[in-house]
Amino acid sequence: MQIVHITDLDLPGLSDYARLTDVALRRVAEPAGGLYIAESSKVIVRALAAGHRPRSVLVQEQWLPDVLPLLETWPDVPVYVGEAAVLERLTGYNLHRGALAAMHRPPLAAAADLIRDARRIVILEDIVDHTNVGAIFRSVAGLGADAVLITPRCADPLYRRSVRVSMGTVLQVPWTRLPEWADAAPLLHQAGFHLAALALSDNAVSLETFAADPPERLALILGAEGDGLSPQAISAADTVVTIPMLHGVDSLNVASASAVALYALRVPTPGFGRID
Repeated sequence: MQIVHITDLDLPGLSDYARLTDVALRRVAEPAGGLYIAESSKVIVRALAAGHRPRSVLVQEQWLPDVLPLLETWPDVPVYVGEAAVLERLTGYNLHRGALAAMHRPPLAAAADLIRDARRIVILEDIVDHTNVGAIFRSVAGLGADAVLITPRCADPLYRRSVRVSMGTVLQVPWTRLPEWADAAPLLHQAGFHLAALALSDNAVSLETFAADPPERLALILGAEGDGLSPQAISAADTVVTIPMLHGVDSLNVASASAVALYALRVPTPGFGRID
């Protein structure tokens, strides 16, 4: 195991952690495809379980015994170790979760391949809030949808905050990017999906009515806070679905709405909801 105790913040291997933004990490020329940061031992475990390849690990001294067993199959990966104050100077913030890992970004699958055997998928259109993206992925993982597809302008699920809010489930749930609607809608329809847009509309059906007899293969389309879904998304949808509200409230936060809709439209699974 390559354990490197930090005595010099200018070590070349530390550049991945030196106040680089997530956008900068995604655009680094080497390695091809860029990097993302996995924060905390739990998230690193999920990243490794998903088959993602670590480039290096940065850890506080007291957390080293917890991290080393995770890297037994990666003996050539350097593990940089330092005191909390040193790591804060390097990264620009307090590593209260103890460990970071610079991970190689995996190549994205083709959308057609990802949804081939799926029955429930979620489409995120231009949701730019990373917290909402992470929370939706957590709902998808917990409530049993098969995949997430995101539009070209949607926030990056591997942004550090998205990963953290999702409790690492963005590393478990299959996801990829869709093309623009002119190409995405035919692709989804040819795969046999009924497109349901969660939106406010005069011709919308209630979620309760829609969930009483849901399509076999369903794509639930969710839009950004404020603007909601684009006209292109609404036009592509086969059905517009709304969650009935009380007391003059017209809608829920998009992450909350995703959980309500996914629960109502879940595919019955043996053992779902059982507490052991």
